[in-house]
Amino acid sequence: MMNARTGRTMSRLAHIRQSLADILTTPIGSRVMRRDYGSEVPELIDQPLNGATVLRIYAATAYAVLRWERRIALTGVQLQRGADGQATLILDGVTNEQSVQLDVPVGSGAAP
Repeated sequence: MMNARTGRTMSRLAHIRQSLADILTTPIGSRVMRRDYGSEVPELIDQPLNGATVLRIYAATAYAVLRWERRIALTGVQLQRGADGQATLILDGVTNEQSVQLDVPVGSGAAP
């Protein structure tokens, strides 16, 4: 498993985190040969964060992770919004029969 930026090897959990960040920050339709890859999160994250939008973000996250990253089974999703406009998804899940919590930046300034 390789780090997309440095080319160095990385742990399985770090690779899952990298994969989740890529999936959740890639708008559907933006990959030329994989038009269905990604999630609706980039489209939703800049909308007014009322209860309905937050629920749609959770659903879009769960659907994208279920479809594109099978190494983790989600058990919970939370949205954390910083004062600077940065948004982070806190993902609880199970991988290799171990509970994990991963923070994935998805808002302004998030790395694709």
